[in-house]
Amino acid sequence: MGSETPYGWNAATGMTLLAKLKNDLKAAMLSKNEAVRGALRIILSEFPTKITMPITLDSGKKSTRAKRDDEITDDDIISLIMGLCKSERQTLEYKKEASSEYLEILERYLPKMATEEEIAAWAKENIDLSQFKSPMQAMGPIMKHFGKTADGNVVKKVLSTLG
Repeated sequence: MGSETPYGWNAATGMTLLAKLKNDLKAAMLSKNEAVRGALRIILSEFPTKITMPITLDSGKKSTRAKRDDEITDDDIISLIMGLCKSERQTLEYKKEASSEYLEILERYLPKMATEEEIAAWAKENIDLSQFKSPMQAMGPIMKHFGKTADGNVVKKVLSTLG
């Protein structure tokens, strides 16, 4: 693994995020890394309630069921981790703290976020602001292009400077 930390995920590894989480949990348990073990257990414990798929029961009633491991996508898990990061940031803001070990561990499992510069460069090249009544209306196409790698607040900031 070289100098990088053994915990974390990158799509380029060719390993699914779920497999990486499970491998890292096992490694954290063996190395007695309590912080990583705790964070990964929290992520995995959220699966049954947060990563579900709609089903229709025999009675016709609509319901959901937890997805099986082979049905879980990296995007499902990324959304879940983003939610955990958001609530941790809110907690930290309330406590007036900048970061926490837990938040740093969670962020290692998210894709690298697009920078303000990357978003601005793509928007200048691909978005004609004259087609929109206000620059903020261009948010949809930008978010669609960057998907989960763009923070909506960063996109808003970029659009306010372009407009």
